[in-house]
Amino acid sequence: MFAGRNVVLGITAGIAAYKTCALVSRLRHEHCNVDVIMTPNATNFVTPLTMQTLSQNKVIVDTFAVLDRDEQWQVEHVSLAKKADIFVIAPASADVIAKLANGIADDMLTTTVLATRAPILLCPAMNTAMYDNEITQVNLQTLRSRGYTILEPDSGILACGDVGRGRMVEPEEIYERIRSMILPKQDLKGKRILVSSGGTSEPIDPVRRIVNNSSGKMGIAIAAAAKARGAEVTLVLGRHTATVPPTITDIVGVETTLDMYDAVVGRASECDCIIMAAAPADYRMAKPFDTKYKGETLTLELVKNPDIAATIGHSDYQGTLIVFAAESTDLDRYAAQKLVDKNADMLVANDVSLEGAGFGADTNIVSIYTRDGQVTHYPKMQKTEVADLILDRYLAL
Repeated sequence: MFAGRNVVLGITAGIAAYKTCALVSRLRHEHCNVDVIMTPNATNFVTPLTMQTLSQNKVIVDTFAVLDRDEQWQVEHVSLAKKADIFVIAPASADVIAKLANGIADDMLTTTVLATRAPILLCPAMNTAMYDNEITQVNLQTLRSRGYTILEPDSGILACGDVGRGRMVEPEEIYERIRSMILPKQDLKGKRILVSSGGTSEPIDPVRRIVNNSSGKMGIAIAAAAKARGAEVTLVLGRHTATVPPTITDIVGVETTLDMYDAVVGRASECDCIIMAAAPADYRMAKPFDTKYKGETLTLELVKNPDIAATIGHSDYQGTLIVFAAESTDLDRYAAQKLVDKNADMLVANDVSLEGAGFGADTNIVSIYTRDGQVTHYPKMQKTEVADLILDRYLAL
């Protein structure tokens, strides 16, 4: 997704510096080049070696560091400033915010920021009193007026024990903001897309349930990608372990397959595209027990749940229906048949027995089948890349 893109990441002194490890790792997984500049004090929280290992690039700390003899000479702060597609400072301390607001460039980080023409994203992190201080707020407003983007900190328990604003936002939120700032493709603007994701669960009794295995990662990735590309997105979300990015605000939480059926079918007429990435349970209890079952043996009488995708596919729905198939054998045969059975426009299939394509993985190996008989097999990709691939194929239908 980020291939050929360059993020310059500035890290200042603060306990939140440890979170940048996850951010750099995520960006690198998306094939993004990351150059890290650390203030000298930041190295007390995260080592340059850690960042060099994660970014696979030399980490800059000292403005006047002597280059290795075999390195080509470059004016480092200028070359990084020009290289950046986006400049991110996370965490951004009160000190660096004050320097930037007043044009002070007394270290490698502030010097490089002053030289860049790239968009700048600041992720403040500090004690609540420091953040709420009028001086800090005036400095932030000054930077906003100059075009800086500020990701306001979260509230919560801080490292010092205080409770309030000042905790740096999570790496996933920073990642999503970077993505929206440097990949502003808006080819889905005006489209209304519904994505189902996660598994459903069916009650046996008040404490036991039949559940389907699903992390929700694939569906959430599709919803996030569609939102980033300008679509209005509704996420119908069952049981999941994946993090939902804050950019997705229209979320309909469901538990059972009947809940999901009502949520999807009831909204179908409003949608240009429905992407069924969820794993709804095929069966439910004919009559769940009203109280916790105590018997020595247990026989469950199950009835078939309605097929949500087939209901949409065989209705008068005028939009595009995209369905998923997770198989462990004979992928082509089952996928082709499922495409017909659901009367879908496109089917995304994966063999969950393959390494890197199973439940909960960050990667997937998919094949895409379309109504006109086309079948395309793809190599292993990050699920975020698969999400954009699916949306590209939707637009090409």
